[in-house]
Amino acid sequence: MKALNFINGEWKESSSKQFAPVINPATGDTIGEVAVSLEADVDAAVKAAKAAQKKWALEPAPKRAEVLYKVGYLLKERKEQLARMLTMEMGKVIEEARGEVQEGIDMAFYMAGEGRRLFGDTTPSELKDKFAMSVRAPVGVVGIITPWNFPIAIATWKSFPAIVAGNAVVWKPALETPFMAQELAKIFEEAGLPKGVFNVVNGDGPTTGNALVEHPDVRVISFTGSNEVGRKIAEKCGRSLKKVSLEMGGKNAVIVMDDADLSLAVEGILW
Repeated sequence: MKALNFINGEWKESSSKQFAPVINPATGDTIGEVAVSLEADVDAAVKAAKAAQKKWALEPAPKRAEVLYKVGYLLKERKEQLARMLTMEMGKVIEEARGEVQEGIDMAFYMAGEGRRLFGDTTPSELKDKFAMSVRAPVGVVGIITPWNFPIAIATWKSFPAIVAGNAVVWKPALETPFMAQELAKIFEEAGLPKGVFNVVNGDGPTTGNALVEHPDVRVISFTGSNEVGRKIAEKCGRSLKKVSLEMGGKNAVIVMDDADLSLAVEGILW
């Protein structure tokens, strides 16, 4: 298997022409390779996203939502296939992998429903003969950076809300787990999402991720990862006045009390 970049609806090698191996952590076997992108690849993806976003934003939100409904049904059809691929590339046990794909399915239908609930607000004005209101408007190009441990769920949490709200997305998945990104891009394409609205650029953090964070046409960065990297992203986004969403250093602690029903606790912990 070979993971390429998905830019403006086309599968492309990186400008570096270099690939990194993708390893199955359960066996140590090389199961494929992934393109290692440079700044030029990020720039191409952002330009495609910026151009596509203008037209996408003009679509009524309920029409944008129709694409996500289709995405949800396609994810549901391919749940087992996707779960097994997820386990192969990152090592999660199959039952948890199925649960993660289900997260993506649920998010697709949830955000599709939001296509009819992108409400604004009205506010009483203190000025005579004045009417005050606010409406939700898309921001533009959203850059998302995701970790290896949830290679599809976190991406859906970030990309689906952005897309239904009329934005375009450039996603840099973790270099270790690129194949779920490939599958999600294929599903978006099959669901009828216009070219350029959803793009994938593979690569490492210092080069590819940094280029996405620093690109002047990216207006939002949504990152999940370490505290160390998150601090750097926050600093850079602050200097350029980008909106930023950071999820960092999460620890999934489980607390079982002395008087707990251990059978029930184990069932809950292990899904």
